[in-house]
Amino acid sequence: MSDAQNTGSPAAVDPRTLRLRDALRQARIEAADRTGVVVDLRDAEVARLEILSEALDPLFAQIPQQVDLFDRGISQGDTPRLWIDVVAHVVMGRDKRIYRFVQDTRFGRIVIAESHDVAAIVDAVTDYVARRMIEREHALVATPLAEPAGAEKPRRGRFWTFALGFIVGAIALFGLALLASLRDF
Repeated sequence: MSDAQNTGSPAAVDPRTLRLRDALRQARIEAADRTGVVVDLRDAEVARLEILSEALDPLFAQIPQQVDLFDRGISQGDTPRLWIDVVAHVVMGRDKRIYRFVQDTRFGRIVIAESHDVAAIVDAVTDYVARRMIEREHALVATPLAEPAGAEKPRRGRFWTFALGFIVGAIALFGLALLASLRDF
């Protein structure tokens, strides 16, 4: 063996090790580049959703203050979303250029609208908001008014109803027993 191999000098390193080390370094660089691209794509998605959110500002300005159905905001997760309310949101499509307005239902997610055009999605969200407000109005009209806390119904009618039901039931049972005994003869 030569002295270069025993001393651990750079010339003593196996060429395969150098090749692996270079390959690992190159793989790390490529992974960092891909991560940067993913972050750039996510930032682009958020920017597009912010543009849509700004286009929706006039719509949400018209909603009365007492209507608390809608809570618009952008969530910054793995998949950025522009939330319209608890069950509906806008998400970017797979190509990151198309807006997809979806609603979660008990039967799964449905796509309400899908378009590259911001105006088309604004129209779809406007229709959705109008429908939700009408549903709210119908729910409020159908709800019975609560009775005042101090008003109690009198209890005496309940006792006599129970007593009458008990007496009628006893007479019916006695009559059935009488009929059953007469059949045996």
